[in-house]
Amino acid sequence: MISIDLITGFLGSGKTTFIKKYAKYLIDQGKNIGILENDFGAVNVDAMLLQDILGDNCTLEMVAGGCDADCHRRRFKTKLIAMGMCGYDRVLVEPSGIFDMDEFFDALHEDPLDRWYQIGNVITIIDANLDTALSESSRFLLASQAAQAGTILYSHVQETEASVISSTSRYVSGLLEKLQCPAPSGQLILQKDWDKLVPNDFEKIMHSGYHSADYRKLWLDEKKTYDSLYFMNMEFTESFLLESCVKILKDPACGKVFRIKGFQKLPDNTWIAVNATHQKTEIHPIPNGQAILIVIGEGLHPEAIESYWGKSKP
Repeated sequence: MISIDLITGFLGSGKTTFIKKYAKYLIDQGKNIGILENDFGAVNVDAMLLQDILGDNCTLEMVAGGCDADCHRRRFKTKLIAMGMCGYDRVLVEPSGIFDMDEFFDALHEDPLDRWYQIGNVITIIDANLDTALSESSRFLLASQAAQAGTILYSHVQETEASVISSTSRYVSGLLEKLQCPAPSGQLILQKDWDKLVPNDFEKIMHSGYHSADYRKLWLDEKKTYDSLYFMNMEFTESFLLESCVKILKDPACGKVFRIKGFQKLPDNTWIAVNATHQKTEIHPIPNGQAILIVIGEGLHPEAIESYWGKSKP
């Protein structure tokens, strides 16, 4: 049977960055890897960031959103059926940060997937400097991801003070108590600079498994307020893009913006990628991209966001 790992975590936590490191380790061990990007939005930006690890032993498939929940679940299952015929040793699934954990487990327990796949690990990425001003729906999603994880892996540890990491850890524990689902016994928790992860760390992660959690969906069924907005073919300078992203994230008139991600083509025909959250805004060069910026959040107000990115802007 094919082992399948779920790498989950809230928006902007660093799932794609970890997958690149995890996949490289598995490839170096001689494994044939398939990566399934299962995004919330209709355009999968994160998938484009994984291009440099693809090759004979690592291929990428995508399930884009932009449809209703039932349609998305069918697409997810259909794609896993197709991947089950490709001879992979392990499949890594990266969903959006806005993801109902039940979708993963329900799909893997349905025929024929239950005959082809065995669930390996659930790896939950949590930003060490987590923005704790979350809605009830978002708190539920984060808690459900943490409750079922075999590994909780904190990101951006090297950039975060120890007191803040401890505060984030206590906050997550409080969410689990609210969910009436205490942290599982034996759960692997790593608070370590990812550049210093060694083979033994990856081996522990690869054998950490997952945990079943019995909880009531306190908030998710009542409120589904997540939005994604797309801005195509914008022409901004790098400095303006950086400045405007920071302003949009801080402006309550734009709604509760969790993340801005995408690509921008500069006047010299080079490409940059942007990944902006409340904790950090990163812009770095990439070989190529697609001229798109995606804003993800709750209760977004397109007019307010467009006021920053209107046609009169540079």
